[in-house]
Amino acid sequence: MADRDDISGDRDGGGGPLPTPDGISDCEGLLCPLPVLRARKRLIAMRPGEVLCIRATDAMAAVDLPHFCAQTGHEYLGRRAEGAVMLHFIRAARA
Repeated sequence: MADRDDISGDRDGGGGPLPTPDGISDCEGLLCPLPVLRARKRLIAMRPGEVLCIRATDAMAAVDLPHFCAQTGHEYLGRRAEGAVMLHFIRAARA
C-alpha cells in the first residue's frame, strides 16, 4: 500500500499533510452543484476509508464540499491550492 501521508497541504489552514488519494475527480470549470454531485457519485463507488481528491476551480466548492460531508458522514480532510485549482480531500464514510 502506498504511503497515505505524502501530500502536504493545509487542512483548511490547520497544518499537517493531506493523504494520498485513492481516486481523483476532475471538476475544473464546473460550477455548483456539479462538484458535489460528482463527488457523491465517486464516493458511492469507493470503499470505506478510501480518499477522494476533487480538483475544483469553483470557489463555492470550499463551502459546499465540507457541508456535503457533514450531512452524509464522509470526512472532509482539507484542501490545498495547486495554482488556480483547489484540491479537496474527502475520506469515504465507514459502513
